[in-house]
Amino acid sequence: MVVPKQNLVKIDEHYSLEKAALVGCGVTTGVGAVLNTCEGGARKLRSGHRDRGGVGLNAIQGAVLAQAERIIAVDIAEKKLNFAKSFGATDVVNASVYDPVEAVRELTAGLGVDYAFEVIGNPKTIVQAYNMVRAAGTAVIVGMAHHQSDVSIPAQHLVSTERRLIGSFYGSCQPKVDMPKLLGLYTEGKLKLDELITQHYRLDQINEAFADMEAGENARGVILFN
Repeated sequence: MVVPKQNLVKIDEHYSLEKAALVGCGVTTGVGAVLNTCEGGARKLRSGHRDRGGVGLNAIQGAVLAQAERIIAVDIAEKKLNFAKSFGATDVVNASVYDPVEAVRELTAGLGVDYAFEVIGNPKTIVQAYNMVRAAGTAVIVGMAHHQSDVSIPAQHLVSTERRLIGSFYGSCQPKVDMPKLLGLYTEGKLKLDELITQHYRLDQINEAFADMEAGENARGVILFN
């Protein structure tokens, strides 16, 4: 395989390719959304997360690293909510049972969260994330929506509440700086990587891997090329 030099990141050889693969996308995107895009601003503040898999779990890890006092995870699958609790969520909301916006506001005495991280890329959940934040709060959109998707926010409400709606692409990371830093946090026991991998697949099982991902079966699945 030949790749451009600028696309390579040097890491210590004792890290397995499995761990490197995790840091190559999902971990960097999720953790970076909290620590980089928000510049650690979620420190000691409540955070709400639309959790849909590896990226959502890593946004939770970022909130833990930022010492958020309360971390609320939202999903429609109980298995994913159990994953969320094991990664540091203090509260979980099953959006297939409860209205997620009302539930988050009830958990925060009607105020809403300081930061909400949407990791699906669905216009509906983007609006929900915006409606979860308090006045002057920030909704961070991490999920990549379809390029023709539109999101509608009441303009007057946006101004009068001073809420912010911002995007986070790839965790606002600098790969050559952030990837070694994240692996260092793993070495220090501050970042969970082993626990993210809940299933291994052979390459000829790739369709099964995608089906399990869609069904929310794994925190993260890894395909082995051997």
